[in-house]
Amino acid sequence: MADELDSDLLKLLQSVDTPTVCNAIEVAQGKRGFSQFTRGTMICSDPQGGSMVGFAKTAKIAAKEPPKENNDIIKERRMNYYRYMSEIDGPAIVVIEDVDYPGCIGAYWGEINTKVHKGFGISGALTNGVVRDLGDLAEAFPVVAGSIGPSHGFVHVREIDTPVSVFGMRVLPRDLVHADRHGAVVIPKEVIPILKDSIHKLFASERLVLDPAEKTEFSFDDFKRAWEDFEKSRLYLFNFSINLRQHIPFKQIHQVQCVLHGQFSIIFPI
Repeated sequence: MADELDSDLLKLLQSVDTPTVCNAIEVAQGKRGFSQFTRGTMICSDPQGGSMVGFAKTAKIAAKEPPKENNDIIKERRMNYYRYMSEIDGPAIVVIEDVDYPGCIGAYWGEINTKVHKGFGISGALTNGVVRDLGDLAEAFPVVAGSIGPSHGFVHVREIDTPVSVFGMRVLPRDLVHADRHGAVVIPKEVIPILKDSIHKLFASERLVLDPAEKTEFSFDDFKRAWEDFEKSRLYLFNFSINLRQHIPFKQIHQVQCVLHGQFSIIFPI
């Protein structure tokens, strides 16, 4: 089955950063506390290159020690890996777990692999392992990695199309992943139908604080009023999302307008 994503949602996700997606997931779920995001500081090969988003193509690698399997098996698995990576239908990201972590030494991602995977139509790579060849990587193919190193070691593919873990984030094949210089997040399947509206509602609620704060004069009283409006809007969003997901079929959504303090309008689906 093809991995499909609404084109408008795809463009929106490509235009926002990963912290925004994390916040929008909370809006969509009507609560805080989801845990499908990376922990710790990662390295981004192109910090100004924006976000990558796609369905996960997964694998596990190792590089510290030479493979113990027969060389023919290793070669066959390598070709099976590249065949698997070439078979995409929809937006895709490579997510690779280096099983040597936290002592990774072999750079899987460099000039050749980034250009090969970009040629397959993949939008970027996420790994807890090593990247190298900075300055020679494929353009518009970001790599979010655990470290930088000079050598590939004995790097070889261990598993293909398998559950992986990257910086505390578990990823299943075909999970929808969003990543940038901040790290990465798995977007829960159940929020995808309402994620676009959730992002727009998030932006609208944040303007309740940002607009007053960006004015020439901004006092504590201005902040207090703005924060009260912001908290009310977030509470409304959380409660609304819960009711939406529990009681109302998404296909029956209509538009109504909620006006906060007569000053600010947010469009909510019901």
